[in-house]
Amino acid sequence: MSPNEIVPPELLTRNSSNGMLVFTSLIAIIVSFAMIYLGKKGKQRWMVWGAYGLIVMALYMAISLMLV
Repeated sequence: MSPNEIVPPELLTRNSSNGMLVFTSLIAIIVSFAMIYLGKKGKQRWMVWGAYGLIVMALYMAISLMLV
């Protein structure tokens, strides 16, 4: 039996995960803005720079998924 006979094509990972990964990127960006705010308030530079890195990587992932 092939996987297509057991699981319908619309439920396979290739077809359904892109939307969830873009949603995860959106959540990461929201969390990053909270980290930037808290990092600046607490004078924690590592948290601010880590949040900027998270924003860059989340945008990279979301854009690469939307172009596919």
